[in-house]
Amino acid sequence: MRGSGRPAARAPTLALSLALPLFIWAAAGDPQPAAHPRVREAGIRIGVLEPGPLDALTDVSGVRVGHVTVRAGAAVRTGVTAILPHGGNLFRQKVPAAIEVLNGFGKLTGLSQVRELGEIETPIVLTATLSVWRAADAVVTWTLQQRGNEDVQSVNPVVGETNDGALSDIRARPITAQHVLEAIGQARAGPVAEGAVGAGTGTVALGWKGGIGTASRRVAGLTVGALVQSNFGGRLVVAGVPIWRELGPSAPPEHGSVIIVLATDAPLDARQLGRLARRAALGLARTGGAMAHGSGDYVIAFSVERKGPPPGDEALSPLFDAAAESTEEAILNSLFRAETTTGFRGRRVEALPVPRVLEILRSPRTGSPR
Repeated sequence: MRGSGRPAARAPTLALSLALPLFIWAAAGDPQPAAHPRVREAGIRIGVLEPGPLDALTDVSGVRVGHVTVRAGAAVRTGVTAILPHGGNLFRQKVPAAIEVLNGFGKLTGLSQVRELGEIETPIVLTATLSVWRAADAVVTWTLQQRGNEDVQSVNPVVGETNDGALSDIRARPITAQHVLEAIGQARAGPVAEGAVGAGTGTVALGWKGGIGTASRRVAGLTVGALVQSNFGGRLVVAGVPIWRELGPSAPPEHGSVIIVLATDAPLDARQLGRLARRAALGLARTGGAMAHGSGDYVIAFSVERKGPPPGDEALSPLFDAAAESTEEAILNSLFRAETTTGFRGRRVEALPVPRVLEILRSPRTGSPR
């Protein structure tokens, strides 16, 4: 077992605008990107809005992310990712929230109460499908142990999952309560590790190695951040270019699933957060996601701002754009940052060949962006 590491420091690059308005390339003479860069490090700009300083979920003030990566022998490639909306007592300081189901072939716990009351009262934990219930029990344990919760008798743990059985012995159910408690305890503000870490250790997306990815957007002084656990099928599209036509997949495209977590400091109520969450589906679609029959596709959205009245609905459109763009870039980051992984029964899933993707994007044969 190993914990997450901090992502490599980002080197600033000069950029020039091509005739493709939705992405920008590093200028000639700049160093070539690393083998597993973030999308922006590779010179690609998704959409039109600017990111926050970290281009991550943690650009939303107070939000914390922690990973525990679990690798054992040749068969276990799994883990836990924990998201904390703030560093206080989450049960006593609940946050407005919504959960939207894009395709419901999944095991997300806590759904009905969040939909009924419009609040989240625990850390959000992501893991593997058959480890959801152990993870949920650990989240309850953590909540009951928090100072001030001595009389609590009802807890609604929110745990999402994707099925990492292609690369990990999922039937072994290797996730323990200690793994979950460690992920929560390690949650920090700041840069977020991406790729084959935490709950993304054994996932496969769009035929390539998937994982954890994150991104953010700033609009009108407000921030929307996204974090994804990518493990879904479809045909890869990058910045509107159908990469799949040139590359094809390295493995048969998976049929499930994706968990998308959105955070914002806009003072939205639960109904408005549901509207925001639904726009994440646009970002998923822009990467080529297909939401197949066997896919569990969910969006969890919350606001860290609990004071003041919510804005009028007419003010939401820029936030909708931010949700779509940050989701799209977060999914691409999960692919760009992931490393080739060999796991259960010797199965091997290749990392996305980023240099080849960049060649395809530069080629005039790829056609115009969306």
